[in-house]
Amino acid sequence: MEGGAGAYNPRTAEEVFRDFRGRRAGMIKALTTDVERFYQLCDPGCGWVSQRVFLLHMWLFGEEKENLCLYGLPNETWEVNLPAEEVPPELPEPALGINFARDGMDEKDWISLVAVHSDAWLLAVAFYFGARFGFDKDARRRLFQMINGLPTIFEVVTGSVKKQTKEKTPNSSKSNKSNSKPSRQSEIKTSKMAPPKEDDDSEGGEEEEEDEDEHGNTLCGACGDNYANDEFWICCDICERWFHGKCVRITPARAEHIKQYKCPACSNKRARA
Repeated sequence: MEGGAGAYNPRTAEEVFRDFRGRRAGMIKALTTDVERFYQLCDPGCGWVSQRVFLLHMWLFGEEKENLCLYGLPNETWEVNLPAEEVPPELPEPALGINFARDGMDEKDWISLVAVHSDAWLLAVAFYFGARFGFDKDARRRLFQMINGLPTIFEVVTGSVKKQTKEKTPNSSKSNKSNSKPSRQSEIKTSKMAPPKEDDDSEGGEEEEEDEDEHGNTLCGACGDNYANDEFWICCDICERWFHGKCVRITPARAEHIKQYKCPACSNKRARA
């Protein structure tokens, strides 16, 4: 099974962490920037009444409806597929039947549920590798510390990390010295570029470090990585989450012409509504 096995078998804590991070990035994409396609692939295909008819048909004729799983792949992609046929599978399997769980659930609650099960699967896969290749106590601790340094998929999808960090955003109010508040549009268009380095300007260096400390906990709503002051960021006017421009395919030049920015997840929700 391609989705379960992945492309390689990591043998060190660092290699397992790279595998973990790649799979995590793929699953975050499925639940954020690619959520429309993911939602469609998990269409249960029937309501409650027709499900009961189907279950009766399955009982009479011995047929089964497909239970789908969400797989994250080491190359930062994802797929919705059937579970592995071999018993036991080469790797631990993700939560089974996410397409059935979608039926009758609020979309936000369903996405959160899939995120929680995805976090559990990622940990299971990582520590399966650790057990398979005989990691000692130090290697297991090192692996857990690296994993624990990243927010969970659930935190990224629900934005709970942002709440824990007191909603710090990449664009600091320090740059706005006047009493008048800037418009939301001008705020989201401001790219955070690294200031020019000056050898004799110690104050500039201190200010840059202070800015990094203040916003270092801000996470991209698409990939879940931390804020860096040399990257362009943009904020969604609907959910107020921040994104790397490259993750949502928005350049600084394009942002100049956007009056109200809606991230892919918010755009898809409005389209379905």
